[in-house]
Amino acid sequence: MNYTKQHISEAVEILQKINIDAIEKMADLVAGIKQSGGRIFFLGVGGSAGNCSHAVNDFRKIVGIESYAPTDNVSELTARTNDEGWATVFVEWLKTSKLCAKDAVFVFSVGGGNLEKNISPNLVLALQHAKTVGAKITGVVGRDGGYTAKVADACLIVPTVNLETITPHSEAFQAVVWHLLVSHPKLKANQTKWELAVK
Repeated sequence: MNYTKQHISEAVEILQKINIDAIEKMADLVAGIKQSGGRIFFLGVGGSAGNCSHAVNDFRKIVGIESYAPTDNVSELTARTNDEGWATVFVEWLKTSKLCAKDAVFVFSVGGGNLEKNISPNLVLALQHAKTVGAKITGVVGRDGGYTAKVADACLIVPTVNLETITPHSEAFQAVVWHLLVSHPKLKANQTKWELAVK
């Protein structure tokens, strides 16, 4: 089997194993946040940060819910990293944004954060703060889900089908899930252009 066929076969296997109930629970959570007038803060690093930026666009434009990603503000992100350290960049951003009980934190991460292993401590500290203020927590994560899966109100763990391809599949399925959510009848408020164009 060539690599392309293997990679696609793994993606199909993930789709067959994915937890549909978890995604429906995420849709209900986001619907509740929108109904209460809350905001969504998308948190991720690396490729997941890029996914956060794209998701912010879709949730604002298609769902009509106020959404932000701290990694979109590179000046503040680098200033906080330089002056205060990487671990606190997200939690301090959320404090300044006055994260509250009607808001949600939405994590995109391969590992979900782990303080003991010093993996994405910025996610863990942000989620600890979210719990303190009563904000909802959701996310799409890989591996065992890490800290995100432990504390989330609704979370999808992308099934691991090959230990050599955890990262690409985790990050790819972040996109699959958020596009599913913004297309979900419980959430979609505005039609997308190309679907309108073909009518």
